[in-house]
Amino acid sequence: MNATPQQLADVLRPVKHVLLDFDGPICSVFAGLPAPEVARRFREGLLAVSEQASSVGGTESDPLVLLRLVADAKPDLAASADVALAALETEAVWIGTPNPGGEAVLLACARSGRSVSVVSNNAGAAIEAYLTDHGLSGYVAGVFGRVPGDPSSMKPNPRLLIDAMEAMGARPVECVFIGDAARDVEAGSAAGVPTIGYANKPGKDAKLAAAGAVVVVDSMQQIADALA
Repeated sequence: MNATPQQLADVLRPVKHVLLDFDGPICSVFAGLPAPEVARRFREGLLAVSEQASSVGGTESDPLVLLRLVADAKPDLAASADVALAALETEAVWIGTPNPGGEAVLLACARSGRSVSVVSNNAGAAIEAYLTDHGLSGYVAGVFGRVPGDPSSMKPNPRLLIDAMEAMGARPVECVFIGDAARDVEAGSAAGVPTIGYANKPGKDAKLAAAGAVVVVDSMQQIADALA
C-alpha cells in the first residue's frame, strides 16, 4: 500500500502550496510529556476553576478530545481551558521528538519553490515555539493552529485548511495536505484538497486509505525525496 516514487511524483507535480500537519509529520508532540499526563494535568487545572468541569470526559486521555468535551459541556470555560492546554502543549514541544523527515520536507519545499503552511489541531503558540526553537520558522509561510477557545475549529472540520489557503491566495487544486490521521483526510476532502496519508504506526495505512488518502507513505523522507 506504500506509495511508489512515481505515484508521489504524480501527486506532487501540480502542487504549489503544501499544507502540513504538525503532530506526527513534523514532530511527536507528546513523546516527552505523554498525552495522558497532559490530560491529567489539564484536568487538575480545571478542578481549580470548576469542580464540575474537572469531571467532564471521565478518564479521557487525549487532551485535545478533552478540550472539546469541556467546551461542549461548559462553553464559558472554553477560552480559559484552551489557554491552559496551550501552555501544556508548549511545555510538551520543548521535549517532543523531532521527525527528521518532517524537517526534510520543509527544506525540500523551500528548494523546489513551494510554500508551506502548518495546519494543526494543536495550539498555534506551541507550534510557533517549536519552529522557532528548531530554526524552522523561515521555512513556514503560516501557522494555523486551532482557533483559540473554539475547539470546533479542529479537524475534521476543514476550517483551518480553508483559512490557510485563503491566507496564501491558493486554490485547492494547487495544494496538497499531509496528515497522519483519518480526521486529516476527512478535513482535506471537505476542503477539496488531496491528502497524502502518513502512516507512522502499524495499521494506519489501511485507515488512511479507507478515509480517502490519495496515496499513503510510511516515511516523511519519501515525500521529501519526491519533492526534490
